[in-house]
Amino acid sequence: MTHTGLEYGSALYSLACEEGLGAELLPQLKTISELFAAEPDFVRLLSAPNLSAKERASVLDSCFAAGAHPYVLNTLKLMCDKRCIRHFSDCCAAYEEAYNRDHGILPVTAVSARPLTEGQQARLRRKLEELTGKTVVLRCRCDESVLGGLRLDYDGKRVDDTLRHRLDAIHSLLTGAPV
Repeated sequence: MTHTGLEYGSALYSLACEEGLGAELLPQLKTISELFAAEPDFVRLLSAPNLSAKERASVLDSCFAAGAHPYVLNTLKLMCDKRCIRHFSDCCAAYEEAYNRDHGILPVTAVSARPLTEGQQARLRRKLEELTGKTVVLRCRCDESVLGGLRLDYDGKRVDDTLRHRLDAIHSLLTGAPV
């Protein structure tokens, strides 16, 4: 996360909390961030030096005025004016991180070789909630290269109990051992 994104995201979150809008703005930020990721040319347009601040504001108004809260729209305009709209995804990440921290939410990514069933997901979520004391938002994804087992990524940590990880550890032991 960039320093710029952190500053804008933290400032927007503080303002939203003062107004009781923390939960309302988060989905809007996520949607716009996803849109920017899907359409990088749009971000390049908003960063174009040949567009005036007024033209950029007009583009943002025409795209987002009907659906975005004024605080979100004004943040977009301010980031365009300061030529840092490319950091919007970091702004969104900083906002979400602060929201999750304040509301006891822990996003966890579970990686497995095969899709987890709904029952497995529910048991994993319950166990993680017991261990952490937080509300777990579980995102599951498949990666056949792990071969088996489960890897959990959360809060900047990784718990890796996959077969691939175990085989790599054995390989390191065997190649590092004197013959």
